[in-house]
Amino acid sequence: MKINENTKLVSGKVVLVPYEKKHVLKYHEWMKSEELQQLTASEPLTLEEEYSMQESWRNDDNKCTFIVLDKKRYDHTEASEIDPSARGQGIGKEALFCMMVYGFEELSVRCYTAKIGYDNHTSATMFTKIGFKEIQKSDVFRETTYELRVTDDVIADL
Repeated sequence: MKINENTKLVSGKVVLVPYEKKHVLKYHEWMKSEELQQLTASEPLTLEEEYSMQESWRNDDNKCTFIVLDKKRYDHTEASEIDPSARGQGIGKEALFCMMVYGFEELSVRCYTAKIGYDNHTSATMFTKIGFKEIQKSDVFRETTYELRVTDDVIADL
């Protein structure tokens, strides 16, 4: 996460900041939800494991991770993470666009890949509407891999 440790991305609805220690407790509480675990293909972690994961990401030279904050309540001293109950308001799509623009403008990313569980129809629909194409299915992991190559047309759409 060193690559984006001082990065803040701001858009109409969201502010994205690096995933830091102060975010872990709330994130950990959300991830106790079996539904979120299923939608994100995540295994439950202990709080200690979550802090350890955040720390390993923080010290990784190439990992680029963000947490999404609610722009309406962001005031430079206190930040409120977007609660998973806010689904369906375009926040995920806007956060994804912010990360993608950052990726191709700052990190020269030219291809994005998303692995989405078979049961996560909402995410699969969002990614395909954006232009991601299905490239692989894994019945073992019950997920579909989608890809989007960054072209001039994709950049114009973002």
